[in-house]
Order: sequence, then structure tokens, then C-alpha cells
Amino acid sequence: MSETVTVSTGHTFELPVSLSATIVGAVFPADRGDVQNLLPDGLQPVGTRADRATLTVLVVRYDRVGEETIPPYDEVGVLIPAVEAGARTVPYLSLLRRPVSGYVYTLPVTTEPARAFGVDIWGYPKLVADIDVTDEGRTRTATVTADGAELLTASIQRPPTVPLRLSGYNFTETDGELLREPTALRGRAGVWPASPRASISFGDHPIARQLRDVDLGDRAVLRLAADCAFTIGPGEPVTR
Repeated sequence: MSETVTVSTGHTFELPVSLSATIVGAVFPADRGDVQNLLPDGLQPVGTRADRATLTVLVVRYDRVGEETIPPYDEVGVLIPAVEAGARTVPYLSLLRRPVSGYVYTLPVTTEPARAFGVDIWGYPKLVADIDVTDEGRTRTATVTADGAELLTASIQRPPTVPLRLSGYNFTETDGELLREPTALRGRAGVWPASPRASISFGDHPIARQLRDVDLGDRAVLRLAADCAFTIGPGEPVTR
């Protein structure tokens, strides 16, 4: 069943929303306790072993949003792969099932309509920032600056892709309520294991300082890429 929502900028979207995007990302190993401290109650991290969780960075360039409802924009997301508390997980396997899913910790974007689109509908922690994205050969690099301070810099070499369909979910919080948003990806996508061809560093922005406290490995568990159509459905409340 579709649902229509008008956001604070006056743009109206029909849910689920369909977007067209290119995505390049990497998943890094992280200390489980550090990551758990960043998650809201009701979620637990997914990782590579009992004491290791993960943290994902995604550099995304959208060329279509809805029925061209708002102009194209760029975003850089930091996500924590996670599931609902108490759910059974298997190291690595649970991560591979949904490599681009998780709790959305921060989501800088390049335009105000893009910010309103995410915040007003799902409670995504979006902020408008300067995002410098370059694609040189197979490597995508992004530097994010917000409020005059660097938030992060990421450089990731995209892996090979094949025709693929993936489904998953994101988690967000809005008005104290934990939400789960179903997502689906259709197009060309690829995932590549254990690679040094990805890096991330955090600057002096307040959000960056929080992320610098995470004991993060310097070798990616996975690199991923997609050239795809991407859909996001309405948020569903999660019982905690």
C-alpha cells in the first residue's frame, strides 16, 4: 500500500520512494563495546566474531529521487550493521546477508531538500554539509565538512559488480521511537572481502570526535559498490 508524505520544504513523496544511485562503500572491523555504545536500546551490532562489530561508510551519488521530486544530491553515510536485540546472528554470515543495512549514525547531504526528505519522513540524522566527491578510475574519494570542521574523509576502490538484487533494512530514531525501514536494491552490485583498498579518517567535527572513540581496524572487512535503483519503505515501529 502506498503512502503520500509532504515534507517541510513542500515536496511530496510517495512511499516507498524509488531512487537511482551509484554507491561505493566499505565495512570496517570495530570494537564491539565501542559500537554498542553508539547504538540505541533495542539494537545489537553485527560483526565478524564475538568481540568484533563493524562500521560502514557509504559514499552515494543520487541522480534521481522519487519522480525527480527533488534535485540530485550526494551523501556520505556512517552506518552500524545491527539487528534487533535478541536476534540470532552468525559472524560474517549475518553481515554478508545485508552489507548496506544497519543503524544510520550520521548522514551528511549536500542540499536542504535532501535533508528534509530524510529527517521529516524517517528521522534520518541528516545534516547539510559540503561534500567533495571525486571518482578517479575505480576509486571514489569523499571529504565531508560541516559547520566549518572536517567530519570525515573516505577513499574506497570499487569492486567488480554483477546483476544483483538485495533487500535489507535501516534503523533510525524519531521522537524517541525506534523505526525499521525496509530497503531494496536492484541493478549491478558487488562485494569484495578483506581489502586494504579502503580508508576512512575522522576530523574535528563533534560527530567525528564521537566516532574517533571507536577502535576501528584499518583493513576493510568488505568493499562494496552498486549502480542501482534503490527503494525505501515507510518506517515500522520496533518494540524495545
